[in-house]
Amino acid sequence: MAVHTRHPAGAPPSAPSRESTGHLLLRGYAVLLLFIALATSFWFNLLGAAGLGVLVGVTTIVSIVLWAVLRPPIVWRLLPWLPLTYVVWAAASVLWSAWPDATALTWALLAATTVQALFLASVLTWRELVAAISSALTWIVGLSLAFELWVSLVVHGPVLPNFLLWDGELVTELYWSRDNLFDGGRIQGIVGNAHLLAVACLLALIVYAIRIASSPQRRAWFIGWSVVSAFLLWRSSSGTVWLALAAVALVLATMLLMRTTRAPGERTKYYVAYAGLGILGGIVLWLWRDDLLEFLGKSSDLTGRGGIWQAVAERAAEHPWLGWGFSTPWLPWVPEFDGWIIVNDLTVFHAHNVWLDAWMQLGIVGVALLGLSYLAVIWRAWFFAIDRPRWDLRADRPYQALTLLPTLVMTVLLVQGLAESRPLGEWGWLFLVLFAHKLAQSPHVGEGPAEQSLAIERGEALRRMPR
Repeated sequence: MAVHTRHPAGAPPSAPSRESTGHLLLRGYAVLLLFIALATSFWFNLLGAAGLGVLVGVTTIVSIVLWAVLRPPIVWRLLPWLPLTYVVWAAASVLWSAWPDATALTWALLAATTVQALFLASVLTWRELVAAISSALTWIVGLSLAFELWVSLVVHGPVLPNFLLWDGELVTELYWSRDNLFDGGRIQGIVGNAHLLAVACLLALIVYAIRIASSPQRRAWFIGWSVVSAFLLWRSSSGTVWLALAAVALVLATMLLMRTTRAPGERTKYYVAYAGLGILGGIVLWLWRDDLLEFLGKSSDLTGRGGIWQAVAERAAEHPWLGWGFSTPWLPWVPEFDGWIIVNDLTVFHAHNVWLDAWMQLGIVGVALLGLSYLAVIWRAWFFAIDRPRWDLRADRPYQALTLLPTLVMTVLLVQGLAESRPLGEWGWLFLVLFAHKLAQSPHVGEGPAEQSLAIERGEALRRMPR
């Protein structure tokens, strides 16, 4: 006979697990680190060189302390050894550097960026990482639009770094904002450079598209920010970024096509077809390069870059194997750089090409290490995107949109590196090291010792793994 009781056998209901306050603060700190890397020039214009140095130094120390306290699980043999070897080689170049002080100072920035990249990849899951990048880019896009509106509606004139105003004639490259929002000119946003703003907007469009595909419930929010990013991308009008956008679209279409294959050898025909199209496209671009550059608003020498490349190549050829010594960027007060290459009455502070810059600074050895670093990341990122997630006998797990991110970002870096040297530092180097580390530690979303997704999402303490 059934007996009623006030003492059921089941456990009483409880509230669902939530993230701990500490982990929420960690995610907010990660957004700050990414914002600093993606908008380094904003902090330079706001705080000056000394203030930026203090900010980088303090955040690096905080990250090291947090890393020591959290002790996220890491498989040490899977560290990104190629990028780390490049960093070591850059440090060693102080022994033969023609500008040892500049080498030591800029290497400290490189080392700090490397530490932050390893830290972010170690303490965040793939989903958290994409969310943090999205938040950082949203701050850049939103503040850029607000800043340009403030300059045009309140200041009614150009603004110099540190919010200085100037009534006289100055070189336009010195302005933080040129007050071009309503006159049809190129806008620069909080980063103070039209090209950097365009790159940030392109990255934002990539990340927002991934968030839309991954989070349908927030689709309207990300569509709205995509519209703002597209507007700023159009108004910043960077020819290099337009090429990067075309490359991203082509790579994205290729990856989605590769995902449709079923048989193991079915991809071979696509690889052969794309190789042929790539060769044909390269020939077409070369034959009609002048028309293409004119369409993009560039001269035949890419707005003075031809002269810069020639001067850098001539200097690099004098020390082809070891280079002249690391310095990214070129510090304009160093005698060897001051007045060496002048464009628009200003000393140029990088070679406007990643590979030429690396050759001049670290020689053929440095170029080889950098090239191998890119190759290793792109190789892992490509199969991370096009292969179904599989770590057991099950072969029907669905694809995830966020796995496309590393390959698309690396595409942007490769195209940008043809006309800019910024991928050697700041956000470019951070993303290279971050993806190299994350792809090795967590080759599948939500799986692997470095991911620990359930423990992090529920706010539990990170499980320590044997080292």
